[in-house]
Amino acid sequence: MSEVLGLACELIARASVTPDDAGCQELVAARLQRAGFAIERLRFGEVDNLWATHGSGAPVLVLLGHTDVVPPGPREAWSSDPFAPEVRDGVLYGRGAADMKGSVAAFAVAAERFVAAHPGHAGTLAVLLTSDEEGDAIDGVRRVARVFQERGQRIDWCITGEPSSTARLGDLLRVGRRGSLSGTLTVKGVQGHVAYPDKARNPIHQAAPALAELAARRWDDGYESFPPTSLQVSNIHAGTGANNVIPGELQVLFNLRYNPHWDAPRLEAEIASLLDRHGLDYALHWHRSGEPFHTPEGRLRAVAREVLAETAGAPPEESTGGGTSDARFIAPLGAQCIEVGPVNASIHQVDEHVSVADLEALPGLYQRLIERLLLL
Repeated sequence: MSEVLGLACELIARASVTPDDAGCQELVAARLQRAGFAIERLRFGEVDNLWATHGSGAPVLVLLGHTDVVPPGPREAWSSDPFAPEVRDGVLYGRGAADMKGSVAAFAVAAERFVAAHPGHAGTLAVLLTSDEEGDAIDGVRRVARVFQERGQRIDWCITGEPSSTARLGDLLRVGRRGSLSGTLTVKGVQGHVAYPDKARNPIHQAAPALAELAARRWDDGYESFPPTSLQVSNIHAGTGANNVIPGELQVLFNLRYNPHWDAPRLEAEIASLLDRHGLDYALHWHRSGEPFHTPEGRLRAVAREVLAETAGAPPEESTGGGTSDARFIAPLGAQCIEVGPVNASIHQVDEHVSVADLEALPGLYQRLIERLLLL
């Protein structure tokens, strides 16, 4: 069994359902400490964070990952125990195999090999791990980034190991992410009998024109490699369950995925203005998951494009698609951020898996990225 496969299996065997790290970071920390890394543990609430560094000064290159996983769902739906890693026909199965314990294992192996080969390298190589990426994302990298800001910790480049590839390893380079903003809208009415609408106020009827306008609106035409901003209503709830009762309240859940044309405060103000114009009696609660970020052309993108083209045999697609990642908390520190990882085909699914061949290629891919950035 290869070094990276063995470590990935050890990590998968720890049932680190968010925010429980279940000892994953200690396993990685022990390896990196033996390799000469300085280790700092940053625990906030129930969340473990690991900051491991080798070298000093600029440039600072961070390998960013998470050790927590989503719940496996019904165990009986899996072909094998989700926390008992198993290789079948050249594929590693287990919760977190692709998202993202495989990348964490590859980060550790690549970092060990790099510092063994280049102990006096320029700048700083760092590994940052959290156990709060799949959960609330409050006490993980978001909180660590605030600590770094207070310290004045510089970060020049950040490589996140999220599963970014589509059909083969290295065929996509993620150079940014859309922002995510969620809203909970409560529209207040007056409950009553459906036969006497004059004695009630139906919040569904009142909100429908405003919701139709929000759903139909074209927010922008996109931004560079970003698609247009999108608003999606994800849930509507009202009523008592009886067909002869006008509800007294309507609740609507919605989410915006947006590009750098916008920021959260402007979107919030725009939507509140629309609801006011429709004369609604409402309350609106916002959750800001993260602002969009975009890495412009520069050394990081150029090096990554070159390494991924060597890996995949063709230049990678450069994309800002997908959901969010913890890079959204590192980018505001002034860092250029990219995401490079295995094929994204089974994450969060039953029988999550990663190709063993891809997993065994990852440390070399990450090591080439590190060498071309830090060996000046």
